[in-house]
Amino acid sequence: MFLPDDEATGALGQALARTRPASAVVHLQGDLGAGKSTLARALLRTLGVAGAIRSPTYTLVERYPVAGGEAWHLDLYRIGNAGELEFLGLDEGAAVLWLVEWPERGAAALPPADLHVVLAVDGRGRFADLTGVSPVGEAWLARLAMEGQLQASSLQLG
Repeated sequence: MFLPDDEATGALGQALARTRPASAVVHLQGDLGAGKSTLARALLRTLGVAGAIRSPTYTLVERYPVAGGEAWHLDLYRIGNAGELEFLGLDEGAAVLWLVEWPERGAAALPPADLHVVLAVDGRGRFADLTGVSPVGEAWLARLAMEGQLQASSLQLG
């Protein structure tokens, strides 16, 4: 789907927040400046996170209270290998929402994704491709499509 500006990217994050499952792992992929953090911030803000929503570029993980538990926003761009995640104290059962930027750098040290969001810069804005890669992710995309905010053709199941 085409996202002409940061406002449209934020609207996608808001729609994801409104339709999110009780627990999910989201892999956010795209080049630097593609909108991964913009999307994550909008999603977290819609989930009720107040105050500053910091980029985890240097801290690697930021934790935020949300309904049902904690949301973790990870940015793995700066890690050298997946083994470095062992020292972050990430316990799969502790977070109800994982938002992982640069997930390919975390490899098998991360829980499996439910939803892949790939963002790509285009001269006029950016494109977003959403793929449900688990039953949870597929159900999430179905709710998103039913909300009417997004075209079903831009969402992929499995």
